[in-house]
Amino acid sequence: MAWNEPGDGNNKGKDPWGGNRGGGNQGGPPDLDEVIKKLQDRLGEIFGKKGSGGKNSSASAGSMLVILGVIVGGFWAVSGFYQVGQAEQAVVLRFGSYHETVGPGLKWNPPIIDNVTKVDVARVESMPLKATMLTEDENIVDVALVVQYQIGNAKDYLLQMTVPEAGLHHATESALRHVVGSTSMDSVITEGREVMGQEVHDLLQKSLDLYSSGIVLRKVNVEESDPPKEVKASFDDVIKAKEDKERVKNEAEAYANEVVPRSRGAAQRQFEEASAYKEEIVARAEGETVRFTKILAEYKRAPKVTRERLYIETMESVLTSTTKVMLDVKGGNNMMYLPLDKIIQQQSRQSAPSNVAIPYSVDEVRNTVTRSADRLRQGRDSRRREVR
Repeated sequence: MAWNEPGDGNNKGKDPWGGNRGGGNQGGPPDLDEVIKKLQDRLGEIFGKKGSGGKNSSASAGSMLVILGVIVGGFWAVSGFYQVGQAEQAVVLRFGSYHETVGPGLKWNPPIIDNVTKVDVARVESMPLKATMLTEDENIVDVALVVQYQIGNAKDYLLQMTVPEAGLHHATESALRHVVGSTSMDSVITEGREVMGQEVHDLLQKSLDLYSSGIVLRKVNVEESDPPKEVKASFDDVIKAKEDKERVKNEAEAYANEVVPRSRGAAQRQFEEASAYKEEIVARAEGETVRFTKILAEYKRAPKVTRERLYIETMESVLTSTTKVMLDVKGGNNMMYLPLDKIIQQQSRQSAPSNVAIPYSVDEVRNTVTRSADRLRQGRDSRRREVR
């Protein structure tokens, strides 16, 4: 049965905690004034005051407010300390307006009054971008690049642009469209990527500085620049043909660099040989002229002796290079022919057939040659004596 259910006379005048409504505080919840009074007495005991009397209640309340104020002030002062990292800068706003930018170290600013925002100025961020562009020759290309940047000015980065990342994205796309729109497609998809990346870097940095974004670009890498997928196969064939053209051209240049110096060397060698031959012929002709002049003088003195000597020298020079020897005995009609080439060739064979007869032996040939030479020498000496 509920405590206030009608019909129960014993429950009249009782509160829900079992006490009587008009009969004091027997078994019910404590009175709020009494709780506050007890708290004041407890704080008074802590700080050396006695009391729960009515005269000291206002003084105790004032002391408690002072203590609470000191505690709150301490928390407020302590909460104003903060640490700025070595790679950070802190932007301080006082009552919503820019106040200062502080560097690394332990700092203090009044809470609530100042608002401190830390910015990492050493970390390099990356922002990818991929877009479809129209080139100077009215062709469509897909370009993908990555922008690497740092925060150079924390104040401008936080206060000058509402969303710095979005502003950087739009400025990059604008700079890329400007550069690609003034470049031919062949340059964009082949060897012009590095140059295009540098041009985008310079143009984008000028735009960011114009807007005071506080962003410093580190590098712009053009990773991909390809024609649309629908015509990529045809462009690949064109690029391959150009590469083949360059390869054949390089091979031709290499061959020319190899052949031309060799031809020039051969031409120079022939020129030198011709010059040497010319000098040799001229020198020999001059020598023959001098020799003929001297022989002429001797011939005028002794014509017969000179003719004989010239004949002997000529025959000697002729017979020294021949393999045939003819012996003519003075005053006789017999002439002997010695085929020395056949004899030497036959003697040089290692094995001769048994049925072939050798007409002369080596000793016989030597003896015959020796006798013939002696006869020639004796005849020449006798002619000289007769002339004298």
